[in-house]
Amino acid sequence: MTILDKIIDFKRSEIDSLKKYVSYSDLEKYPNFNDTTTSLKERIKKNYFGIIAEHKRMSPSKSIINSHSNLDEIINGYTSAGVSGISVLTDKKYFGGSNEDIINANKLTDLPILRKEFIIDEIQIVEAKALGADAILLISSCLDKNLLKSLSESAKKLNLEVLVEIHSLKELKNCLLQTVDIIGVNNRNLKTFDVDTKTSKDLSKYIPEEFTKISESGISSTEEIYELQNCGYDGFLIGENFMKNEDPALAILNFMNELRNSKWI
Repeated sequence: MTILDKIIDFKRSEIDSLKKYVSYSDLEKYPNFNDTTTSLKERIKKNYFGIIAEHKRMSPSKSIINSHSNLDEIINGYTSAGVSGISVLTDKKYFGGSNEDIINANKLTDLPILRKEFIIDEIQIVEAKALGADAILLISSCLDKNLLKSLSESAKKLNLEVLVEIHSLKELKNCLLQTVDIIGVNNRNLKTFDVDTKTSKDLSKYIPEEFTKISESGISSTEEIYELQNCGYDGFLIGENFMKNEDPALAILNFMNELRNSKWI
């Protein structure tokens, strides 16, 4: 059993517990449920670099990445640095996140917030809207085509944008849907956790132009941004490169300044 299999198994039990205590109507009463959402894809398109900065305390591949930094300082730092959006991990067991992280982030920034979660059930999408997210992540390798379609349709009914993450051409073919806004190529193989930006370079030409196209994981230099932009990528989801630093807010500010002054751009 891979780490991904273990995560999905745990999610199923987590969802079963959630449904015992929280109903759809309960979630619809949350203060943020009726908030107007902000378009992540539009923010990516309007920003030359299209950076989605991620808040992530830990991961199965790296264990603890950053357990001491203050969420408020990180979100404020990401916002001040001029990123296009913010990704917030809400999985607690494997990534050290929480639903409260999105609620608190939503109070601190006007930037669109992506709920980064292993979504396999509609109630997680309703929950995302209730927490104040503007977009959700669907991981193609965790979902069959019919479920991916159903979940993306549920998200659109709530005015949430849909980012579908892929790692192969087969996964891409399953997500070419009108209800998908952004296609993200994950350079990390979720079964082995090997990382190679060549994955993004190889798959780029197969992604239709009507989708906003981003590259995820393993991006740490301005040169890599330049190379991937030349392959047609509109944006980049980066987390560990910032979070592994003592001061993630300063790390992203330096990175964005380096991008703006780079010889590659």
